[in-house]
Amino acid sequence: MTKANPAWSLPEDLLARIAARAPGYDADNAFCAEDLAELRAAGWLRIGVPVEQGGSGLGLAATARLQQELAQAAPATALGLGMHQVWVQAARSVSAQGGSFLQAVTDHAADDHLLAFGVSEPGNDAVLFDSSTTAEPDGDGGYRFTGTKVSTSLAPAWDVLSVFGKDTSGPEPRLVHGFVLRSDGDVEHLDDWDTLGMRATQSRTTRLLGVHVPAERIVRSLPVGPTNDPLVFGIFAAFELLVASVYVGIASRAVDLAVTAVSGRAGRDGVPRSQDPDVRRTIADLRGAVDAVALQVGSLARSADEGEDLGARWFPLLVGTKARTVDAAQHVVDEAMRVVGGRAYAADSELARLARDVRAGQYHPSTRDSAARTIAAAELGPLA
Repeated sequence: MTKANPAWSLPEDLLARIAARAPGYDADNAFCAEDLAELRAAGWLRIGVPVEQGGSGLGLAATARLQQELAQAAPATALGLGMHQVWVQAARSVSAQGGSFLQAVTDHAADDHLLAFGVSEPGNDAVLFDSSTTAEPDGDGGYRFTGTKVSTSLAPAWDVLSVFGKDTSGPEPRLVHGFVLRSDGDVEHLDDWDTLGMRATQSRTTRLLGVHVPAERIVRSLPVGPTNDPLVFGIFAAFELLVASVYVGIASRAVDLAVTAVSGRAGRDGVPRSQDPDVRRTIADLRGAVDAVALQVGSLARSADEGEDLGARWFPLLVGTKARTVDAAQHVVDEAMRVVGGRAYAADSELARLARDVRAGQYHPSTRDSAARTIAAAELGPLA
């Protein structure tokens, strides 16, 4: 692996400005444009790029820690911009396995181009293993993609969008992966992102209107169905762990807010609530829950960085870690609101915003049900 720059960090003053903007983005249902501009200027889009290409060379574990830190300031900003980091870390994973087909991803990130995902589709629970988008060959190695993608994070701002669709022109259908540039046209974003939480991601529905991707931007053609291809593993590992990191950050912030609230509030007898044994037990349990999932995410990310051979265990561990982290984070936020009391229920309360943001986690792949199916199949074999 390339040498990393361990000195790179998120400046405290930048985090403070990002945190100050988060309520406004949420209230206005607006994209985190100023956050992106400042983070781009600080080198955020290049943290996973090799040092020799002007980046910081950070791997998945270091990126996950930074994602947690950014999520404590602004969860939606961390989640949305984290999709860029998923691609950068997927490219690092492919490179570590000897592949070069995602070098263009690294090159784009080195040039501070923002990368996004056009993968999720309405009703497609197979995610990367099938597609309802049509990929029509152009006869020269390129394709035209037609279909609808949902939850396209960074819709207002991406420079490079990944797309994939199904080519049915041959004897066996193939899943074709490529990249669209903003300048290509034939891509339409609907202004339909009006959600309970994570509003600043602006993950709008995207229509691919026969957008042409030339041969040089087609990176992979894979069979329909599960596969251990380096592209799939790289995306899967980075996505599950970097998304989980956002929810670790949310949970950690919720505990911090609860600690501040109970330390600054006294009961009728004048004794601070922080001296109440029940409150102390709750805070201890919540911090323990955060520590547990943070350690899981960090350990698995290090295993990925080190190329540990976990074989068939990789996918159950990845989906299980993501699902457990989301469940733990929702529990922690809910309990933090309970222990803080009525003030947490105010519309302008940060905890109230976290209570809405944290609920988005159950909708990201892999869901709890999907994770359970994967783990059960690993333990009991496939369903008959």
